Amino acid sequence: MSVVIEPLTLDSVEKLPRHTRKCVFWEMDPGTADAANLLDPEFEKEAWLSMVLLEWGTCGQLATVGGRPAGSALYAPPRTVPRAASFPTSPVGSDAVLLTSIRLEPLATEFDMATDLVRAVVTDLVRRGVRAVEAFGIRRDGVSGPSRVTKTPCGDEYCMIDAGFLEEFGFELVAPHARYPRFRLELDRDHEWKTDVEAALDQLLQSAALEMITGDQTTSAALR
Repeated sequence: MSVVIEPLTLDSVEKLPRHTRKCVFWEMDPGTADAANLLDPEFEKEAWLSMVLLEWGTCGQLATVGGRPAGSALYAPPRTVPRAASFPTSPVGSDAVLLTSIRLEPLATEFDMATDLVRAVVTDLVRRGVRAVEAFGIRRDGVSGPSRVTKTPCGDEYCMIDAGFLEEFGFELVAPHARYPRFRLELDRDHEWKTDVEAALDQLLQSAALEMITGDQTTSAALR
């Protein structure tokens, strides 16, 4: 069964995990969050994604297995995330992008989808010259890991990344808190992702160079 990790686009929003597609925990101002049930959360989420994609570019990575939704990771500049200013460990560093969620469907349990999603986020941001990724973690009971699909309404318990998961992936604690610690992953340092990211970037550069050579050869042939 084929596993695909690809940048999120407006055309692929419908492939997001069900909860992620309708969750507006991060995208709505906390002061109006109680009114979310009076709105169309799926419309609100798509409107937010459209705004960020058009103004900033790629803001998510989508995982599918055999064409079916398997997981996602969403990230954006803190200024575009209303919830980002509401935590006791705010604000996010001015040079960082905020990783808001990593969510997996039950379909992803047999694959190392969490690692693939984090690697895709890091690769994209390194390519774009971003210096760091930050995330607000949550400390709660239970096994650490990315959020799993649930029918429970949006809230910090279900829509935030477990602190232990962030620590496992090399994020450093920069703002301690009993409930909402803030973590940071420097992208201009040596860390466990660097080799994989550099290899991915090398492949992109090689592909681009090959396309240029092929294009030049085709043009030369046409001129003869």
